Amino acid sequence: MAYENLLYEKKDNIGYITFNRPKVLNALNRKMMEELGDLLAHVREDKEVRVLILTGAGEKAFVAGADINELAQRTPVDGKEFSLFGQGVLHMLETLGKPSIAAINGFALGGGCELALACTIRLASKTARLGQPEVKLGIIPGYGGSQRLARLCGKGMAHEMCLGGEMISAEEALRIGLVNHIYEPAELMPAAEALAKKIAANAPLAVKFAMEAIEHGMEMPQEEGLFLEATLFGLCCATEDMREGTRAFLEKRPAQFQGR
Repeated sequence: MAYENLLYEKKDNIGYITFNRPKVLNALNRKMMEELGDLLAHVREDKEVRVLILTGAGEKAFVAGADINELAQRTPVDGKEFSLFGQGVLHMLETLGKPSIAAINGFALGGGCELALACTIRLASKTARLGQPEVKLGIIPGYGGSQRLARLCGKGMAHEMCLGGEMISAEEALRIGLVNHIYEPAELMPAAEALAKKIAANAPLAVKFAMEAIEHGMEMPQEEGLFLEATLFGLCCATEDMREGTRAFLEKRPAQFQGR
């Protein structure tokens, strides 16, 4: 699959998406978001892909933010449409039913930070810098940053990042729970691959349902979340993978999950 702004490959049940505009620090433009939406729709239907790893081309940036030349032309009407479109693409990523790992290899600012927030898990290089600097341009986050950041790191930290607009270090991102782990630059992709392989070895439907229980349960009172968990647990009990997993455990052999 050939795209103008993305590189894509798959290997060992892992899909690799690389944002590929290194001359502009992989800045997001409309075309890149359209390509990402198209690619995610393809990945959603590809049963061979069980986990995604997203990273940026080059050594400086994951995604350094929106394309400012494009952003500067927005009117109130198409600005709202631009925001809603981007939110839709990131919602697709968040609800793909397959885990996504952001391997943050440099700047993740504005839309880049929002993109990382929409991923299931975030790993960062020690050289990474993250932030929501939109207020410095006279705007606010438009791809879900104000919502996901508050849910992930708390309202106070979301206010600090979105109102102050300053970048934070990888160490600070780890401290506030914005990223799960940090690594030396050379260790980032091997760590992301190791985690992806660990997840891909598990039952795909169980992984999907566990994600649904967490994502939807976070928006519910605990009693409703527990009911959702029990319902999804029951669905797991109807799968072939559940039979295979329990049988393999009893027979002391690796399970061969088929996602059925």
